[in-house]
Amino acid sequence: MAQPPIELDGLLAFPLTPFTADFGLDLDAFAETVEGHVAAGAGALFIACGTGEFSALAPDEHTALLRRAREVVAGRVPVWVGAGGGAATARAGVAAAQEGGADGVLLLPPYLVSGPPSGLVDHVRHAVHDTTVPVVVYHRSNGAFTPGSALELLDIPSVAGLKDGVGDVELMTRIVTTIRSADSPRADGFLFFNGLPTAEVSARAYKAIGVARYSSAVHCFAPEIAIRFHGALAAGDDRVVEALLAGFYLPLVALRDETPGFAVSLVKSAARLRGDRVGPVRPPLVEPSAEQIDRLQKIVKNGYALLAALDGDHR
Repeated sequence: MAQPPIELDGLLAFPLTPFTADFGLDLDAFAETVEGHVAAGAGALFIACGTGEFSALAPDEHTALLRRAREVVAGRVPVWVGAGGGAATARAGVAAAQEGGADGVLLLPPYLVSGPPSGLVDHVRHAVHDTTVPVVVYHRSNGAFTPGSALELLDIPSVAGLKDGVGDVELMTRIVTTIRSADSPRADGFLFFNGLPTAEVSARAYKAIGVARYSSAVHCFAPEIAIRFHGALAAGDDRVVEALLAGFYLPLVALRDETPGFAVSLVKSAARLRGDRVGPVRPPLVEPSAEQIDRLQKIVKNGYALLAALDGDHR
């Protein structure tokens, strides 16, 4: 039986996973992180996903994070959780998400091995199995879909959407068009997400092809900037969008691109600069140097100064 359409409105936040100095899971700090996202206006939370260091977490840690997030949120916004890895691990993760009461699952690509498009669709079918929790499939890396294989996802009732981490706008245009024009009752309600790192930089291009939803890691450390950008993009306020891109997002991306893994490491460092208890990143991610943290602090400071100037002009 087909599921009713899934509504995910507003800015999609991807909370960090706090660790102690010796890399233990800090659930009390995580509760503070979750509450901070909700209080700042996030439309939904995706926990234990990319920004939450999914690949570094043990299954029992995923379970504990989901339980604590649901306790803190108490139904105020949807709580989705990451699952993925090899076939058995992905299947167990989706089942655990349903058992734990998650509102949905972000299914990350298979671990290490690759297969043809038909095998990738079979992987999703195997992971979903007989669960009914809504699943958004992450299209990236060795889990990249063709328009034809993406179309087959409509035949899996629990699959509610596709999140793009490949960054090929032409390919995504073909996928969106193929699904939207399909002779299926699910075609119009199928969800599409922009899941590129620092997605705000590509958000205008993706909105133009019908992919308006995106994940914001910036909401972890500068939620006021993230929400201002999101609102300006939705309203078509190009002046604000371009100002925030030039004055904040592009300098942040330039720093992010200096070191592999900084899409997470920089976010965690910026959250620590803000005073949040998020702890270190787990290996193989590495911490920024003192010089990089100094530049990060200046980028964030300049971003808030720009935001204040924009808001002053608006008033």
